Amino acid sequence: MGTIPNENTSGDIVMNIHELNYVICIAKHQNITKAAQELFISQPTLSKHLKKMERDLGLKLFNRIDSCYIPTFAGRRYMEYASKVLALTQDWEKELGDLLSLKDGELTVAFPLMRSSCMLPFILPAFHRLHPHVKVRFLEETHAIQERLLEDSQIDFAVFSEETIHPKLDCEKLGREEILLVVSQKHPMAKGLPDYQEARGSYPAVDWDILKSGTFILNSPEQNTGAVTARLLKEHYVNPSVSFYTRNTQAALLLVRHNEGFCFAPETDYKQP
Repeated sequence: MGTIPNENTSGDIVMNIHELNYVICIAKHQNITKAAQELFISQPTLSKHLKKMERDLGLKLFNRIDSCYIPTFAGRRYMEYASKVLALTQDWEKELGDLLSLKDGELTVAFPLMRSSCMLPFILPAFHRLHPHVKVRFLEETHAIQERLLEDSQIDFAVFSEETIHPKLDCEKLGREEILLVVSQKHPMAKGLPDYQEARGSYPAVDWDILKSGTFILNSPEQNTGAVTARLLKEHYVNPSVSFYTRNTQAALLLVRHNEGFCFAPETDYKQP
């Protein structure tokens, strides 16, 4: 349980949640012995707590008439606020329990640009079946912006298409994905290559020498696919002729279909209908 700071002219006063319950229970029974029994503490201990509270507050909370404890005006006002504090505490404990058990709450998740459209249709329905009352907010950002949002605690977690993660961030590998070279069926290079469906995940190696004379539609360099593509082309001494750069992988795939050039695409992006 917590403590609630309060101040009066006598200095700083700390109202303990237990003490709030003590006052309300004494008023309920108007008898300190019965109150102590309900609270599972001894009568002398409860009397000691009450005397200390009244001393700290500088006010009497109860008038004693024989063994009967009658709340004073200050005592009644104290109980009004105590009841509100205890109700808020119970509300918070319930909400905290829901948050810890993921029954309720909100998640903010960042995806790489253009990846949410191929991942969310599979992830979100399954998540909502398990956690129907958790609200989810999705962002699509570049790798650098995702890292900055995580460092600034503006999002709960991010999905990266990247093996190298900032050393200050914790990560867990979800899987491995192929990056495919996509060629139009109309292009001469497509002769002898299997169709995507026929390949069934077993793709032939890229002949980098043939690509040296090709025209490319590439992802923007700030995107992970664009950065990986640039690194691969450089490693294999391919100085590409680029018709244009795009942040939209689906647009690049459509242009390839019309034989406007080659492109590289993550396998999950290519799987989209």
